[in-house]
Amino acid sequence: MNIEQQRCGLVAVVGAPNAGKSTLVNALVGQKVAIVSPKAQTTRARLMGIAIEGDAQLLLVDTPGIFDPARRLDRAMVAAAWEGSEGADLIALVVDGKGGVGPKVRAVAEGLKGRREKKLLVLNKVDVADKPRLLGHAATLNELVEFDDTYFVSATTGDGVAELKAALAAKMPAGPWHFPEDQVSDATDRMLAAEITREQLYHLLHAELPYATAIETEQYKEREDGSVEIYQQILVGRESQRAIVLGKGGAKIKQIGANARAELIKLLGVKVHLYLHVKVRPDWEEDRSLYREIGLDWVD
Repeated sequence: MNIEQQRCGLVAVVGAPNAGKSTLVNALVGQKVAIVSPKAQTTRARLMGIAIEGDAQLLLVDTPGIFDPARRLDRAMVAAAWEGSEGADLIALVVDGKGGVGPKVRAVAEGLKGRREKKLLVLNKVDVADKPRLLGHAATLNELVEFDDTYFVSATTGDGVAELKAALAAKMPAGPWHFPEDQVSDATDRMLAAEITREQLYHLLHAELPYATAIETEQYKEREDGSVEIYQQILVGRESQRAIVLGKGGAKIKQIGANARAELIKLLGVKVHLYLHVKVRPDWEEDRSLYREIGLDWVD
């Protein structure tokens, strides 16, 4: 392709927790680049997915859900979400079409008022939402914020995703692509490995515990045979949490490791040797170096 025909731009994907932002980014990219969970606040750091549509390269920033923060980690996540939208060529507000326009969605919409960037409203989960109510949500939000366009999609089934992707591409400014055509994320393999393990914690542990954990990658190295060797610590705050992660006879951590390993093999395309252990660190949320490891800025 002639470089003079290329277009490239940054799309900030924002919204309240559990709107389906990560699922939508994965659908737009065409493969998994962000972890997904039915639980809210899964995404912690800014993660860029890279999608191609015709002559346009879309740099999709999957931001943490915006909510009322209480802990330092929460404040860092919300700061990352708003910072992820700074300087974007376009902001896409993703709303759970089934959940509707509650206080959390209104708060995010209020934060977009007066922003100079182009703004799109994306009502997600239309496959499970009531159609008349969807139109009502769209009208309410368009009264709050001047959106350029409104799209109705299901990131899970793919309904409307192609149309949204084409619309995003059409709004990108002229300019050379920032990444090679075959690159789908700006995250390092080391960071993706930690995210994949954290995803399995969400899937396999009860509702509250994953929020009290973090994954620290101690070693990530390639062996001579082309396989990858990864050592990770699962950090928890209390001994009782350690017991939950381990499970009876170590069964739970074995399952977490097996599931994460299978995902990593698909993602990396090589054999993976994954070694997990659980460490009790009561003050892990106050560790500045860990924030850097998981891609967040320290927030006072």
